[in-house]
Amino acid sequence: MSFELFIAARYLRAKRRQAVIGVVTAISIVGVAAGVASLIIALAITNGFRQDLQNRLLGSTAHVSLERARGDGIREWRPLLQKIQSQPHIIAASPALYEKVLVSRGARANGLLLKGVIPQYESRVSELLSDVKIGSAEALKASDTFTEGAQSAVESPANGQPGAAGSTPGKSTEAPAAGFPPIVLGEDLGDELGATLGSVVLVTSPQGELTPYGLVPKYKRFKVVAFFKSGFFDYDSSWGLIRLEDAQALFGLGDIASVIETKIDDIYKAPEISLELENAAGPGYMTTNWQEQNRPLFRALRLEGVVTFITISLIVFVAALNILISLTMMVMEKTKDIAVLMSMGTRKVQVRKIFIYQGLLIGVVGTIMGLIGGYLLSWAGGHYHWIRLSAEVYSIDYVPFAPKAVHGVLVAATAILVSLLATVYPSWSAARILPAEALRYE
Repeated sequence: MSFELFIAARYLRAKRRQAVIGVVTAISIVGVAAGVASLIIALAITNGFRQDLQNRLLGSTAHVSLERARGDGIREWRPLLQKIQSQPHIIAASPALYEKVLVSRGARANGLLLKGVIPQYESRVSELLSDVKIGSAEALKASDTFTEGAQSAVESPANGQPGAAGSTPGKSTEAPAAGFPPIVLGEDLGDELGATLGSVVLVTSPQGELTPYGLVPKYKRFKVVAFFKSGFFDYDSSWGLIRLEDAQALFGLGDIASVIETKIDDIYKAPEISLELENAAGPGYMTTNWQEQNRPLFRALRLEGVVTFITISLIVFVAALNILISLTMMVMEKTKDIAVLMSMGTRKVQVRKIFIYQGLLIGVVGTIMGLIGGYLLSWAGGHYHWIRLSAEVYSIDYVPFAPKAVHGVLVAATAILVSLLATVYPSWSAARILPAEALRYE
């Protein structure tokens, strides 16, 4: 132990006549610990909500989507689907057809983003069909059969293995099922329409037919077979899923897909993989990825984390003021001791180091206590779900805690830096003491 550190540690162990200094020092340590622990817990909660939001968002949407730049749809989507599935980093791919329509039941009506899918492919790219809470999405697969060549050509739903070229997924070899075709609606949309399982809804498409009386909108009735609950209001209140062949028939677009959605092995490499897919697809195609589509949302979450960090850092700032007061009182109490040390040859820089080490010891001890307490509380809160929420409002029934090691490093560095800054004035004051003046009347 160096001379300066030894003196600093001795000064912090206050004797009985220096009890006030000892109490202020203890309060400073507790203040630093409380600030560090609060920061760790707040950042763990913010990161937990961000991860939960990201997981649910990626579960409901594709990682990378490929579409025509002109927006006229993909006509040769089968060979393109097969080509995309063979690209590196691609786990699964699925064709889809999106259109905005009007859905109504009796006197109730609402806008609907209708998505035509092949269920066997869609279930590998998104989790909307897995998020069904009421009913069953199996009815979508009922007439979605493949020819023998199609099953062996692209990807068998049974074993999930890619096949050879020449596939024709989405084409049914059987006649449509008796009755109305099935549709899966978002749960909030179903509540707004007053629909229940087995209800029949009317879907009206703006892609109308030209008649002698003008353009007449096309409409078709669907039977509600299930309701999904993704946890996102936009999806649950305005999305519906039907079979791709039913969507093609409703919109009168022929055998076409508006987009090919993919799931990739590394979500954080989405921009690079997007460029690779564009090059593989050839000219006339463009891609969008989950980061581009949700950039404002995640930017807002990052801003929230920064504001939380700055706000709760005020606790550490208050603790730093306590350190300043404690060291200032220490300088006043130890004026004669400092004068004696300087008269024995102690240099001014060594005197400064004594009080800098005192502030550093207070900061380090408080930071270690705060890190241990913050991570323990974060782990316990995440493991035992201490803070409960209303699942109907937040789509999750507890506050998620997700502490990260990098947050601990950032918080510890901030706390120690603030503690060191609090030692600047006391150490400067101690180094200015004149031994002759301090010991004149001794």
